Amino acid sequence: MPFVHRIVTHLRDDPLLLGLLLVLPLLIVLSPTAPSAIPGLVHWQTLATLAGLMALSRALESSGYLILAGTLLLQRAGSERMLGAALVLFAAALAAVVTNDVALFIVIPLTLGLRRVADLPIGRLIILEALAVNAGSALSPVGNPQNLYLWQASNAGFLEFTLAMLPLGLGLLVIVLALVPLALSAKTVSATAIKQPVRLERALLWLTLPAYPLFLLAAEAGWALPAAGLVAALLLLFRPALLRDLDWGLLLVFILMFINLGLLARLPAVAAQAEHLDALPGGLFSAAALLSQVISNVPAAIFLAEFSADWRLLAWGANVGGFGLAIGSLANLIALRLAREPGLWIRFHYWSLPVLLLSWLFGMGLLRMWG
Repeated sequence: MPFVHRIVTHLRDDPLLLGLLLVLPLLIVLSPTAPSAIPGLVHWQTLATLAGLMALSRALESSGYLILAGTLLLQRAGSERMLGAALVLFAAALAAVVTNDVALFIVIPLTLGLRRVADLPIGRLIILEALAVNAGSALSPVGNPQNLYLWQASNAGFLEFTLAMLPLGLGLLVIVLALVPLALSAKTVSATAIKQPVRLERALLWLTLPAYPLFLLAAEAGWALPAAGLVAALLLLFRPALLRDLDWGLLLVFILMFINLGLLARLPAVAAQAEHLDALPGGLFSAAALLSQVISNVPAAIFLAEFSADWRLLAWGANVGGFGLAIGSLANLIALRLAREPGLWIRFHYWSLPVLLLSWLFGMGLLRMWG
């Protein structure tokens, strides 16, 4: 019974998972897809890559060294603007390596701890960090779930995908950095040390660091499933608690997304409407950015991939779509939830909606420049 109670509690706390489960039976009835073909809708390579990276990121976070690096960075800022710029760059760099969600779980608690150091606009710093991880994660195939899926589904190499995303990602990061002097003042902040004890685990760090590039090489070679199994075996041997603490609900959400969106894309009425995507200015790029404002950028990328093999346009549009409305990216929702500051949801859109417009215009400019 405790297991059943845990499932019920998880469903109550995760409306996205509950919604996907409730819609699934209806889609199975309406779709012409045979029930036996449903498991084939799941992109298991992507799922294995996501699971392996989640485990490695959790281990790296638990080593304490990322928190130490962030604390040292925060202690050396001289002004609000320098602090904001440092946090934006730190959050963006972390997002490109350990995904945007994990980056927020590291940076935002550190930022909230600054309340003990000086009188700072914590809400605006958190908004900048949320925008920064969306920009930084665009630079890497493993920076966010939609890039991870499109990288695995496209059979593009790690370097090829990175180079394709580099112009857009750098532009998005410049746009976010340009907000720093608008959001923050030039007044000096205290350099008082942040009294936040950090437990460092060197053995866990040295286990994780070499595993990261090796896992990425295995995923690029198409061996994500056995590589994820090896990562799980190592953690089970050395740190089993980390496996228990993984967000297994997120993996279930992805399985249901693949199935639900695959079934939805096979409905004749939906397939007919998808033919009009090219009518939008920017075509698939604009369609992905716009659809992200309705269903978030990860499901938007998965859904639109059913109708086009142009992974670059899809990745560009889905990453731009992470800005704008809070629902555009799961990272936005995580940041606002961690902040727990009254009125921040409304203030977030004062900054994120203009960034969406500027990012879309920048992306359109790049597309026109390169044809």
